[in-house]
Formats: sequence, structure tokens, C-alpha cells
Amino acid sequence: MAPEIPDRSIRICADRGGTFCDVHASYPGPDGVEKEIVVKLLSQDPANYKDAPTEGIRRILEIVTGESIPRGSILKTDKIDYIRLSTTVATNALLERKGHKHALLITKGFQDLLLIGNQSRPKIFDLNIRRTPPLYSTVMEVDERVTLVGYTSDPQAEEHAIQFDEHGKVARGYTGKGWDGQGQAEGPGEIVQGLSGEAVRIMKKPDLTSVRADLQKLYDAGYRSVAIVFVHSYTYPEHERAVGELARSIGFTQVSESASLLPMIKIVPRGVSSTADAYLTPILREYLDGFFSGFDAKLKDGTLRSPRVEFMGSDGGLLDLDNFSGLKSILSGPAGGVVGYALTSWDEKTKRPIIGLDVGGTSTDVSRFDGRYEVVYETTTAGVTIQSPQLDINTVAAGGGSCLSFRNGLFLAGPESAGAQPGPACYRKGGPLAVTDANLLLGRLVPDYFPKIFGESEKEPLDAQASKEKFDLVVSEINSQQAGKELSLDEVVYGFIKVANETMARPIRALTEARGHATSKHVLASFGGAGGQHACEIASLLGIKTILIHRYSSILSAYGLALADRAYELQEPSSAFYSESTKPTLLARLDKLTHDVQTELRRQGFEDSRIHVERMLNMRFEGTDTALMVLPAPGENEDFEAAFKRVYKSEFGFLLETKTITVDDIKVRGIGKTFDTLGESVYSEVSRLQRSTVSPDSSDSKHSVYFEKLGRVNDTPVYLLDQLRVGDEVKGPAMIIDDTQTIVIVPGATALVTSRHLYVEM
Repeated sequence: MAPEIPDRSIRICADRGGTFCDVHASYPGPDGVEKEIVVKLLSQDPANYKDAPTEGIRRILEIVTGESIPRGSILKTDKIDYIRLSTTVATNALLERKGHKHALLITKGFQDLLLIGNQSRPKIFDLNIRRTPPLYSTVMEVDERVTLVGYTSDPQAEEHAIQFDEHGKVARGYTGKGWDGQGQAEGPGEIVQGLSGEAVRIMKKPDLTSVRADLQKLYDAGYRSVAIVFVHSYTYPEHERAVGELARSIGFTQVSESASLLPMIKIVPRGVSSTADAYLTPILREYLDGFFSGFDAKLKDGTLRSPRVEFMGSDGGLLDLDNFSGLKSILSGPAGGVVGYALTSWDEKTKRPIIGLDVGGTSTDVSRFDGRYEVVYETTTAGVTIQSPQLDINTVAAGGGSCLSFRNGLFLAGPESAGAQPGPACYRKGGPLAVTDANLLLGRLVPDYFPKIFGESEKEPLDAQASKEKFDLVVSEINSQQAGKELSLDEVVYGFIKVANETMARPIRALTEARGHATSKHVLASFGGAGGQHACEIASLLGIKTILIHRYSSILSAYGLALADRAYELQEPSSAFYSESTKPTLLARLDKLTHDVQTELRRQGFEDSRIHVERMLNMRFEGTDTALMVLPAPGENEDFEAAFKRVYKSEFGFLLETKTITVDDIKVRGIGKTFDTLGESVYSEVSRLQRSTVSPDSSDSKHSVYFEKLGRVNDTPVYLLDQLRVGDEVKGPAMIIDDTQTIVIVPGATALVTSRHLYVEM
């Protein structure tokens, strides 16, 4: 009989990936010491369960409470403190084009705007260019129009501009080029002050009666989701709001208003982002409704006494159900891993920057952390350019399942993947050669320690013979095409591994060298199921001397959720020049947003001591269209101009000294901290550990492994991570294995076991 678990004490984090769903849970043990459980299951197994995270949570509740809980029963949540989820549902819907059909409502005359896009031609020499079709299914034009008074390249813009009094009423009319000589602007229409401070002339208000009739036709045709994108709505959103209210009153369940999603200038990215939200959010909501239906009603009521449900956003912050949407979930899966390695590998004293290397089944995700998350505000996923804050994660199609082939004299790894079905050749399903097969033949995977889940019975081990037969054909093909020395099987197989390693190293160089950072000064944090087999060789390719592999590295995306902080942000447009005279106004607007953000985080249950605020301005040089979101460093004392010039110089290598600086947006991001501190850093632990070298005689077994330069090492020791003690030092060549991963230690490298990591020195 398990001891009684207190109410609201189990903390559960689930990461539903493409192949596996990882669940991590922690709860207080009977002796008061925190206990942890890890459950790994297939993301899809319709014969056994409907939803993987729900099934994983059911198994955890069974283990913790000691009670049998039948599959399919409604799970009680009184013992749960929180559930945190990251999901690839929206990402996969976008990649596979399986989102929700929706209509685009746009200003009259602009119906083809999002189709035309921004004129970029990514494949200019392609003979058969295929344009990505838009996400929306139909367009409805709304006869409304507002315009800005004046023009952007007016050298005397400030003198000619309309001036407003403190109540937002016109104090002085427009006097620049195009003025009609009688009214307050270039033509008739009411003049109002927009959110950005710009003067807006309302040329035509929407006729809500005719809009209602058009919306009713869409509703009758089966549409339940709409994206509303009007010209200049970032500064004057009233028309979008009026039409949005109308759509909701008719019964549309998803209404994505571009100005409330993203109040930023540039209608094309704002419009595409709104259509993406209308396309993906209904799919996400359907999935979440299915998830919530597996639990009692308490989980969804959102009161402080009920368990919390939180979701990982694309920018590395946790969101509650009300703030989570399709647009914010596109990088939900990989973001958890970035948070996991960043918070477990960073040391505030040494400040050594970290590269995260997440080697999965089909792809490798690479990111960089240098004390704060690197965020980008415009990304292209599956041909759709989305404007939304996301962690800067570079992905390449090279992972454990990447197919290997020899074409036109070249060794190729990827981009095609064997997936989980049929999987690599060694999975006993007749699949193609993949990176996993190469690692198996080189001895870097040991079938005896690998889960025996293959073949028709799903109880057979990896099939090395199938891999060898296919590689023998490739070797004979390669040797028949070259004169001189014939290559051995090991040399050919290792050749493919070198190509895969180089493919994985390429995005790391793009994040470091291409941006002016020395790659060799970084620490490599390797995670993902296949990371440990490649980490040492990728580090030596890049000149990196230290590798960190967390004990939970194969489920780090789920573990990262447990460490992540709650985030809430507000943003407003601006059109001010940055100068000593406008600075007080900008700071006052930042103060107002800061107050609103802190109020919301307090409502979500955070004390003031746990709320951290970041204040940013989106700035650019006048006459350019490249704005940079600027967060001053702690020592810069909110000197945004100095911070902008520092960031601009680092990004582009020059400054436009004669140009004035324009502020496009004002943004405040609030962070509700989950933990005050995560304990001692791995580097300080390493500095004080008493090291003892482990003898190869104490290894669990010996295995034949191929290494570059050394060739085959027939008696490579294989250690089990669980049997190594903190302070044990393993010298390469060696292999360290646990339940979910294999780590290869190359000759010349040393692995030190710490309380939470393997600390590998090259």
C-alpha cells in the first residue's frame, strides 16, 4: 500500500513529440525528499489509448497512488498541483496542411494582398516554381477604409503633422503637401488619434448590416473560423473589433483579429499571422478539449484552488489556457528542450555561452543561450512567414532516422527520413538505410541494451544483419566506381556518419561564427535520443572542449517544462522618433504596460518578489525597414539609444550615424518565476569533486566499436550510468548507457559523473 499523497502535490510535465511522448513527474516522498518518475510512451498508439499525455498521466497516478486506474476512466485531479504540456499539434497541422478551413475578411480592394505577399523569390532560378497556397479558403472584402495623415518621407513631418491636445482632440490641422486647403487633412473624414500617436483619417466606416449578411452567408456555407485583417488596424483597431463582435454574435467560434493578436505595422506579415491563427487554433482547441475530457471538471475551471494547466509557448514562456493559441504554439515542442538545457547548464558566475544540440529521430534542432533566450520576431515555417516571438531555433533534416544514400559520387545523409514506420533497416520492417544503421554497425548502439520492441512479435532486438546486407551493396557500388584503394565496410559506414555530423555542425556555425561569436568558446549541451552518439565528434569538429549531457537529456523537453517560468507580455504600436524630448513619453507608456503586466501576473498567483519584467522598444533608423527589438543590458540604465546602436552594429557591422531613430513598438514582457534558484551550477560542482578514475575491468561488458584514426577497438568498455557514482571519471574510448540513450566517449575524451550531468572534457 503506497503512503497517502497530500492533495495538490504531484507536478506533471508532458512533452508530446512526433514519435514519443515523454512525461516527467515529481512528488514528495514519505521521508519528505522529492521523488521523480519518468514515463516514455509512443505519441500515437490508437489500439491501446486515445491520447498519449492522458495515458502517461494515468500511469503516473497509478505509480504514485498505488491504486489501479482502468484505461479510459475519468482521472481525478485532486492530487495534482499542475500539468504542463508542450505539443506539436499545431506545428504538424501547418507542415501537413491539415488546419481548419477559414475565411479571410480584408479591406475592400486588398483581396489578393496576402497571395501577392512581399514579392520575395526564394527560388529565383527554379524552372518549375510552385507557390505555397494561402491558408485561407475564401476571401470576403469589407468596404471600410482608414488612412494616415501626411506621408512618411516628409522631411518636415513634425512641423506639418496634426497636433492633438491631452484629450486626443485636434488642436492644429495638417499643413503639409496634399492638404486640401479647407479641412484638417488631405480630404474629408473624421480625424482621430491612433494608438501609435499617429493621426488617422476615417474615410469609410463599415456598414455592419451588409457585413452581417455576408458573414451569415459564410456561416451557412459551413465556416466557423475567420481572420480579420484591415489596413492600419495596428493603430486604429475599432473597425476590426466591430466586425469581430458581429462574427461572434453570429456564432463563429474562432475570430482572429490581426490587431489584437499582433498590433504591429506591416499588413502582410500581420495578415498571414492572423490567417495562421485562424487556421491552427481550432485544431489546437479540438485537441485540448479531447485532453480535458479525460479528467474531472476541476482541471478546466481555472480557480486558484484547482490544479493549473499550463502550456509551453514558442518563446520559452508558459501560458495559461486563455492566452494559448495556434500562433503561439508553433515551436511549443522544441522550446521545452531549450529551456531545459539553458536553465541546467548556465552559470551566472562563469557566463559561458551554451549551444543546445537536440538530435531527434528526423531532425536536429540547434539553439544558443548566453544568459537570455535568443528570440526572433519573424520566422518562416512550411512556406508561411509568421510574425510572432519565437525562440531562435535552427533545424536541419539530419537525425537518427535520416536516410543514407550514395548518389553521383556523393555520400548523402537526409533530408528524407525513415520515420518510425517503417524505420531504419535494423527495425525489421524492411526500411531504408539510416544513421541508426550506421551507428549500429560501428558498434555505437549495442543491441543487448537497446529495447527489444521490433519485428512482428514486437519482442525482437535490432537486426544488425539487415543493416550489414544493405551496406554491403553500397560498399560494392562505391568501390566499383573508384580506381585505386578499395574502402572497407567500416570506412564507408563511418563516411556516412561524418557527413551526418557535418550537416549537424552547419547550423551551429550559422548561430555562432556567422554572428561574430567564437564557436570554440561555447559549451555543447547535447540532448535528444541520438545526441550522445554524435556529441563528442561534433564538438571536436567545432573546436569545443566541454560537453554537458544531462541525466534526463533524452526527455529534456519534458524536464524543461518543470523548470520553465510563466510569461505574459503586452505590446503597443508607436510612431515616435527617439530623442530627449520624446523619451519621457515613451518611458511613461512603458510604465503603464509594466503596471498592467504585473497586475495580470499577480492575478495568476505570483508574488511581487517572483515577478521579473523586461522593457523593450522596437527601433530602426529612419528610412530603413529593419527594426530590432531592443532590451538594454543591466548596466545600460535604460539608455535605449546606446543599446540599439550596440545591437545594430553587432547585427549589421555599421551604423547610420546621420539618421534619426524611430520607435515602431513598445513592449513589456513579465516573467513569473517558478524557482528562485536551481541550486549549485554544474561547473562549481566539478571544481570541488574528488575524482576517481574507473577501471575498464569494472565495466558492465566489452563491445567492438569503430573510432576515427584508431579503427576498431574490440574491447571498448560499456558502463551503465546507474552503476557509476558521482565523482567517477571514465576515460575514452568507452560507452555509457542508461535506459533511454547511448553516449559514445571518443579516445582522448574524459567523462566525469556529476549529480545531474555527464561532464565531458575533450
